[in-house]
Amino acid sequence: MALTKNVADRIHQVTDAFTNWFIVEDGHGAGLTVVDTGFPRSWRSLHHALRELRRGTRDIEGVVLTHAHFDHMGFARRAEQELGVPLWAHEKEVDVVRHPWKYDHEQPRIKYALRYPRFLAIFTAMGAQGALFVKGTDKIRTHGSRGELDLPGRPRIVFTPGHTHGHCSLHFPDRGTLIAGDAVVTLDPYTGRRGPQIVSGAATADSATALESLAAVEATRAQTVLTGHGEPWREGAAAAANRAREAGPS
Repeated sequence: MALTKNVADRIHQVTDAFTNWFIVEDGHGAGLTVVDTGFPRSWRSLHHALRELRRGTRDIEGVVLTHAHFDHMGFARRAEQELGVPLWAHEKEVDVVRHPWKYDHEQPRIKYALRYPRFLAIFTAMGAQGALFVKGTDKIRTHGSRGELDLPGRPRIVFTPGHTHGHCSLHFPDRGTLIAGDAVVTLDPYTGRRGPQIVSGAATADSATALESLAAVEATRAQTVLTGHGEPWREGAAAAANRAREAGPS
């Protein structure tokens, strides 16, 4: 586990097995929002990160999923069951929340395993974090494609479908920051390629739609873009979107 404190204003990034998830603070002594939940063994990372931040699980007021793929759904069910916190996702994401390993994707994964050497190392690391044992849940609160969630940080919903049908990014305009999930990443875990791009067809439901959703990323005008995989992008949402368009689908 690697914790990057204040990767953006009052937003902390935790990285487990090439996958990022986030702890958002409202202010000193106020509540927390967890965005995405890594892998099952990220539960230990959660407790470690909270200790470093001098916070506790009682401070968590909600978990929000950008999407519910297995590498973002890791401890979501456990947080809901053991901490009693609400779990939020887009209304079109419910089926994947229930079954995090069952989702639409354009290309077979085996093609990437054979073609890209980094694939094996990355997914071995994910497996060590319990990727194969991610469990879904029926206990989900749904939101629509716009609006603001009544949670610490007051995240604004930015509907960015394509990677999944209900994928959403979260905008924090007062902090100049967008948590983009996998709408745009700076590391594709399937190819190992770095730099702004959409995720390969091995995990993306509709690459054409994912590319169209880059316009919504760009429209936020966020200076910092935090992604589900890879390093933070600090050169602005427009530049990230343009670089991803240039990279195209893979």
